[in-house]
Amino acid sequence: TQTSMFPVFLSAGDGNAKMSSVYINNTHGMDDDDFYDKNLALFEEEMDTRPKVSSLLNRLANYTNLTQGAREHEEAESIGEKRKAYKSPQMGTFMGVYLPCLQNIFGVILFLRLTWVVGTAGVLQALCIVFICCCCTLLTAISMSAIATNGVVPAGGSYFMISRSLGPEFGGAVGLCFYLGTTFAGAMYILGAIEILLMYIAPKAAIFVSIGPDGEGAAMLNNMRVYGSIFLLLMALLVFVGVKYVNKLASVFLACVIISILSIYTGALVSAFSPPVFPTVPPTFDLSLPSIEATTLWLQFCEGRDLNASCDDYFFHSNVSEIHGIPGLASGVITENIWSAYLSKGDVLEKGGLPAPSHAHPPTNRQPYVFADITTSFTLLVGIFFPSVTGIMAGSNRSGDLRDAQRSIPIGTILAILTTSLVYLSCVVLFGACVEGVVLRDKFGDSVQGNLVVGTLAWPSPWVIVIGSFFSTCGAGLQSLTGAPRLLQAIAKDNIIPFLRVFGHGKANGEPTWALLLTAVIAELGILIASLDLVAPILSMFFLMCYLFVNLACALQTLLRTPNWRPRFSYYHWALSFLGMIICLALMFISSWYYAIVAIVIAGMIYKYIEYHGAEKEWGDGIRGLSLSAARYALLRLEEGPPHTKNWRPQLLVLLKLDEDAHIKSPRLLTFASQLKAGKGLTIVGTVITGNFLSSYGEALAAEQTLKHQMDKEKVKGFCQCIVANKTREGISHMIQSSGLGGMRHNTVVMGWPLAWRQSEDPQSWKTFINTVRVTTAAHLALLVPKNISLFPSNSEPCTDGYIDVWWIVHDGGMLMLLPFLLRQHKVWRKCAMRIFTVAQLEDNSIQMKKDLATFLYHLRIEADVEVVEMHNSDISAYTYERTLMMEQRSQMLRQMRLSKSDREKEVLRSQACMEKQTCDLLNGLFSNWILWFPNRPGDAVTDVRVHMTWTKERTMQYRATHSGCSTPEGFRDMLNKLNCTVTLRMHTAVKLNEVIVNKSHDARLVLLNMPGPPRNQAGDENYMEFLEVLTEGLERVLLVRGGGSEVITIYS
Repeated sequence: TQTSMFPVFLSAGDGNAKMSSVYINNTHGMDDDDFYDKNLALFEEEMDTRPKVSSLLNRLANYTNLTQGAREHEEAESIGEKRKAYKSPQMGTFMGVYLPCLQNIFGVILFLRLTWVVGTAGVLQALCIVFICCCCTLLTAISMSAIATNGVVPAGGSYFMISRSLGPEFGGAVGLCFYLGTTFAGAMYILGAIEILLMYIAPKAAIFVSIGPDGEGAAMLNNMRVYGSIFLLLMALLVFVGVKYVNKLASVFLACVIISILSIYTGALVSAFSPPVFPTVPPTFDLSLPSIEATTLWLQFCEGRDLNASCDDYFFHSNVSEIHGIPGLASGVITENIWSAYLSKGDVLEKGGLPAPSHAHPPTNRQPYVFADITTSFTLLVGIFFPSVTGIMAGSNRSGDLRDAQRSIPIGTILAILTTSLVYLSCVVLFGACVEGVVLRDKFGDSVQGNLVVGTLAWPSPWVIVIGSFFSTCGAGLQSLTGAPRLLQAIAKDNIIPFLRVFGHGKANGEPTWALLLTAVIAELGILIASLDLVAPILSMFFLMCYLFVNLACALQTLLRTPNWRPRFSYYHWALSFLGMIICLALMFISSWYYAIVAIVIAGMIYKYIEYHGAEKEWGDGIRGLSLSAARYALLRLEEGPPHTKNWRPQLLVLLKLDEDAHIKSPRLLTFASQLKAGKGLTIVGTVITGNFLSSYGEALAAEQTLKHQMDKEKVKGFCQCIVANKTREGISHMIQSSGLGGMRHNTVVMGWPLAWRQSEDPQSWKTFINTVRVTTAAHLALLVPKNISLFPSNSEPCTDGYIDVWWIVHDGGMLMLLPFLLRQHKVWRKCAMRIFTVAQLEDNSIQMKKDLATFLYHLRIEADVEVVEMHNSDISAYTYERTLMMEQRSQMLRQMRLSKSDREKEVLRSQACMEKQTCDLLNGLFSNWILWFPNRPGDAVTDVRVHMTWTKERTMQYRATHSGCSTPEGFRDMLNKLNCTVTLRMHTAVKLNEVIVNKSHDARLVLLNMPGPPRNQAGDENYMEFLEVLTEGLERVLLVRGGGSEVITIYS
């Protein structure tokens, strides 16, 4: 039977095994250290979630870093075999990091293009190119070393480091860029191998042969495509059959690289004493000779030996001489090669400083000239050379095979970069000091009888370089085809890019079959380009983007001082990381600005795709830390002062109610909130759970998940909050007071109208509603109450026509003007027109009011139809008396039903005792306690003096002064006698106003009304609800709006 590596925690005294811990993998019930578990009885109840330190350390010490795809041990277990002991990795710095990095950095560019770069750019600019590229990789390696030593790096290497440091979005984007770069690198290596094969090893193996010199380029490209596709197929089959064969050949390929480089150094030293004897260089022209003899050179350009023979025009106007192609290290030729000699496409190659006559036009069909195949520049050479310094991630990719990855990766990688940089810089100097400049600029060695230019310098034979470079490029191509599919498989298994999931599957042993297939297809696209000089800048872009984000990850982690950022490698600094990032970005645009833009667009598209459609991952990444720091900074800035009127927008707190099954009763409230916000500003969705927090915590979590699910369904961007309280009204009050943080707090509360409150025997629902209105008023918050919310349109039901009607009874800070404008930004309400109605009395000038209101709206930049409605003072109708009487009788009946006899007697005595005190308040706030209420609070804004609204603050105060009789005892007694008439008068106003509103807005899609404040005397709460019912009767969709006491809209820019 299998035994567990870790002990099982037992509770003291009962001997029964507890549940499996989230930390410890338990498989049996009893263990030898049961005695010690019982000694820790003080913590026994926490043992199932908080393991002992000894057990935790035991598990961490036995951590094994298996490479991805290793499933042999699982297969052995499935067939009942004995589990094999895992052999810990034993590779050190030299074999595990240094040599693999050398093999990946040294590549095809060194052998095929570095001589051409030196000859074209000159020694100084070539040194500059090499130095910039090596600095870029060195700074990246420093940043990578810091990341790699900040904890254990599992298999996955560079992708794992970037994704866990920058998050899934950046990680996926950069991981795919790194994958594409590795794949195109494989294509580049294959093209380099084919170029060596067809030009220097077996030129006669070409399938396509041109008849004339003009078609040689096209024929060569077609040969590259055919042979490249064949090589790619063979290499892919070799990788598919088994990676172990590729790994066994790796040492052979590395030996080829080292031998080839040593032969270059040896040949350079030998050339100082005995320069290699190569045939003369026909296309090297020297104008300094006084005459031309009938030599072999003459016969190459003329039709006979006679001096009057017909000769080539270019030859006729130039004096041509023969020079040695490899003058040697002691020749002093470096003085001629130190400066650049950039050429345009089609220019003939000639010795620097001795140009041909400007009128000469060399033929292209029969004479042995060598022409520039592409137009060269400093930026082009940077893009072509940069792939020769990539490959620095090879050590980190093998992190699972290293004995001590945190020590080996920094030392091995940095030493490999320093070694390769030294080799490149010394090779630049050696090439410039040993080889004639015109031969260096001969990319394909036509002037040295078709030999590889760097091979002419090699000792003892050019074939050492030719054979060595061929096998090294083949090996590099195999390594790329091996690494790229595994990188894609790691990305696919992280499940952050949904359409890549299929590439996470492979053979039974974990080999990425589908990923290899996709890699081969993408590499084939690079091979079809068929030009090494065109493929190199493409993979330069992708590698540079990867290195850029490695530097960004290190700089972010350092600057943010994340608690988990404790790398063992201490020789890093955020300034170095930023410098590396700037160099990477500069190299991208220097080498090829259009390729750089394409690479950035591809990465951006992948980033947005993962952000909107990918799986959500929480990896503790640096971008999240950056977001927290930015949020903290922004919140502190918001705290400096209240927002200006121009920046005011409703920051919503949406109050929702859940039923017994934890389902939202009015989900359309969220729909309305999403239509009002249009994705902007703050939205907090809250609910209250009745009960005790200790026992209702699980219920609160379930309610929170319900809210999040509904918010996602309605596409509401915001936060949810669930509060557990003994009473609902207390929970709502706490939520209104405490929601939000700093300057990011709500300024508007949205809640639903209590449904069927008249039929409800329990008055708590509508009493909670009125209490919430009072709390929002006290907190100086705006309030929105949609009535008949179930009839409001959903996001999939846009209104094709109709009106949004605003009934502007009192000026409440401009909320009534702003809300329709915000609603019309959403597609549901976009086609609705806006109408504004205001009420005038007999003493008001209706025509002037309409003009003033139209002017006001013009200055507000709001398009709306304006109408002034006149309300005449008329006798109170019998219908009003009837409604008032029914309201009073119903209130008394309900009160009698709810109170016992003793309670009724106490209520009568209390009412008589409080009547005199409350009457003055009731009547003094005749309009302030009802529809025509204007909040009498400090900071309340006054309407524009040019707009004479019906009920401004001044008008209300004037009405109080002329109609209130509470200032004298006689007036108090008169008003006391007229108490019953007050309620009737209020009901009459509500009925008349409702009649006017229904008449004008019966066909409106939405009606916005001023919402009056609740009465100061709570005895009138029920009457207040009845007034609101009468006011909104007969209207399909109503939004009751109550301002927060501050201006929310302005005419100024």
